[in-house]
This record gives sequence, structure tokens and C-alpha cells, in this order.
Amino acid sequence: MTDNQAVQSLADAWTQTIESIAELLAALPGDSWNRPTECPGWSVRDVVSHVIAVESELLGDPRPIHSLPSDLRHIKDEVSRYLELPVDKRRCHTAPEMTSELEYVIIRRARALRGATTGAADVVRFPAGPYSFELPYQRLLQMRVLDVWVHEQDLRRALQLPGNLDSAAAQVTRDLLLLGLPKTIAKQAGAPAGAVVVFDVTGPLEFLRTVRVDESGRGTIDGQISLGPDVQFTLGWETFLRLACGRVRPEALPADALRIDGDDELAARILEHFAQTH
Repeated sequence: MTDNQAVQSLADAWTQTIESIAELLAALPGDSWNRPTECPGWSVRDVVSHVIAVESELLGDPRPIHSLPSDLRHIKDEVSRYLELPVDKRRCHTAPEMTSELEYVIIRRARALRGATTGAADVVRFPAGPYSFELPYQRLLQMRVLDVWVHEQDLRRALQLPGNLDSAAAQVTRDLLLLGLPKTIAKQAGAPAGAVVVFDVTGPLEFLRTVRVDESGRGTIDGQISLGPDVQFTLGWETFLRLACGRVRPEALPADALRIDGDDELAARILEHFAQTH
């Protein structure tokens, strides 16, 4: 796949996912907008507001002028405060206002993506006020695919409308999350040199990955089968996703959702550091 094809495939994955969100919301009863999601403090409306806000900033729209209430307990730091402001601003918006704004953002962003002449490796800026940073254009698109798709799944779980778990965006998300596993296991969990950890993931998106820690303490990941690993995690794709995105704590999972074989102490340390995003 060429760089141009990779960029186009990411744009297509983003489009399919955000249009799927719009379809979910089109016939949503008014009271369902207030259902809580697994994002602390955020309802269905709030998750949709966040998606609108980020895509609007990417379009260059100014941030709303708004003062946050002082009693929002889920605000833990300045980054979460930054993300909360456009969400709280929309808490008084009606369902038709929300769906109309989302549809308008989708039209504008899809047009911008189609007309972009930016190369995959070109450095662009992710606009986030004082938290802005630079990154390659392809990585920006990957991050937007992951964020929008993970939030689609937040909405689907809250509304009890499962779907899209094996989409192109799901595969992009899987690949990005897997990239972080070697560091999680080798550095953050402190797995010793020579350790082998296997993830056997079942469900709509099946995969088996093995993380190996070499003598220098560096982790690598591959798809080869390993006999007698130090730890093996067997779990479903949605459980893997919820753990990796900080949507659920391991101890809150049903007993049959996660099977652990091997070194319990190492497994506990890995799970303690497993969330890569929130």
C-alpha cells in the first residue's frame, strides 16, 4: 500500500465510523441522550459533544467561550478541564441541535479530508490550545480513527446497540493499541529479561500476539505462538479494548471475561498498567 493509499484508507475508516455514530443517533429517543457511558462523568450527549469539539478544532473553528462549574468531580487535571469545556457548553443543547451540528461537522471534515494535499509523512499540528503538538499526518489520522471509533463503542455499549467491532477502524485501533504493549510489559510492568507474555484474543476481531522481553529489557511483539509463556491472557476483543482504553478495571470484569494462566504477580502488574488511553 502506498502512502497515499494508506491516508485514503484512514480517511475512509474515519468516515465510516463517524457516519455510523450519526446513524445511531438519528432515531435516538430524547431520554437516551442522558444515559451514562464508561467515560467518567460523560453521558451519551457528552461523548458526542467531545467528538464534535475535536473535529471542529481540526477544522480551525474557535473554541467556545464558557466557564466550567466548580463541582465536576471527574475533572482531575488541566487536560481534562480543557476537554470538558466544549462538552459542558453543549449540555443544554437539544437532540436535534446535537445531530444537526454533528452532521454539519461530518460534511465539512469529509470535504477537508478529500481535498487535503498533505502527505503521509508531512508534519502537522494537532490543535489543542496549550496542549497542541506536532506529528506526521498519517499518525494524526490514525489517532482520529482510534478516538472516534472508541467513542462509537462507548455509545454502543451505553445504548446496548453493539456493532462495528470488526470494521476497518477497529483494525486501526487494534494495531495502535498493540504498538504500546511492549512498553507496557517491559517498562511499566517491569517484566524481567526473558519474559514471554501471550494475548489470545477472541471474538469479532481475533488475534494472537506474543510480547518478548530481551536481555536488555526491551520488549518486542510478534504473532508467533509461544509454548509455555510466563503469562497468557485469554479474553474477548471488546474486553481487551475496554481494558486498554481504561473503560473498566480488571477486578470489575465478570469472572469469565478474562482468563489468566501463569505468573499471577506479573499478570497483576501488567493489568495495573494496561490502560493506554482514557
